[in-house]
Amino acid sequence: MSVVFEKTPLLTDKQFHYCPGCNHGIIHRLVAESIDELVKEGKLEAGNVIGVAPVGCSVFAYDYFACDMFEAAHGRAPAVATGIKRSRPDTLVFTYQGDGDLASIGTAEVVHAAHRGEKIVTIFVNNAIYGMTGGQMAPTTLIGQKTTTSPYGRDEAWCGAPIKMSEMLAAVPDSYYIERCAVNSTPNIIKCKRAIKKAMEYQLEGKGFCMIEVLSACPTNWGLNPVEAMKWLEENMIPYYPLGVYKDKGAEQK
Repeated sequence: MSVVFEKTPLLTDKQFHYCPGCNHGIIHRLVAESIDELVKEGKLEAGNVIGVAPVGCSVFAYDYFACDMFEAAHGRAPAVATGIKRSRPDTLVFTYQGDGDLASIGTAEVVHAAHRGEKIVTIFVNNAIYGMTGGQMAPTTLIGQKTTTSPYGRDEAWCGAPIKMSEMLAAVPDSYYIERCAVNSTPNIIKCKRAIKKAMEYQLEGKGFCMIEVLSACPTNWGLNPVEAMKWLEENMIPYYPLGVYKDKGAEQK
C-alpha cells in the first residue's frame, strides 16, 4: 500500500494548543514542510535549523518544531536570531512572530535587522489583534475593528492607520525578499508555502533579510466562528493588506 499522507518530520507529536479555527497550525505545517523538503533536496543538513519564538500565541512553538528553538523576550526575536546566525552562519535561522509582537514592541528590532540585511527569515503572522493577552487593539487592527481596548472600533484620528509592515520593510534598502500571503483558501495556502520555502532558499544562498507576512484568522478574539472568520479575513483584511510580492531582489537580478 502506498503512503499518501504522513506527518511532517519537523513537527513533534505534541498536540497544538491553539483555539478552534486559529491558523497557526496551518502556518506551522507550512514552515515545517518547507524545511523538510529542503533537507530531502539536499540543500539543508538535517538538524541544522534554529527557530526563535517570542512572547504571544506562538510562544509555545518550541513544543511543536522538532529543531533547536530559542524563546526571546517580547519583540526581540530578530535580535536573538541575528546573534544566532552570526555565530552559526551554517544554520537556517527563522523567527516566528505575531503582529502584536513584531509590529508593536518589536518594530525597532525587525526594522534594524532588515536595514542590516541580516541573513534570517521572519515569519510574520498578522491577525490584526493581540491574541494571547486578551484581544486588545494591535498596530495592525483595522479602522472600525472592535477590540477589548477599542470597543467602539479603531478610530484613525485617535490611533492612526493600521501599519503595513510588508510595504515598510520592502522600502528598506537591504531587505531582500518580502511577500504577503494568506491561509484562508487552498490556493493561498499553496502560494504561502511557496513563499516560505523561497525565503529559506534565499537564506541558504547567503542572501539578505527575508520576511513572509501571513494574514491569519483569530476567531476567538474576533468574536466569530471559524467559517465566519475566514470570510472576514477575505472581505476586510486582504483589501487593506493586499497579497503579493513587495520585494524580490533575486527575481530582479535574473
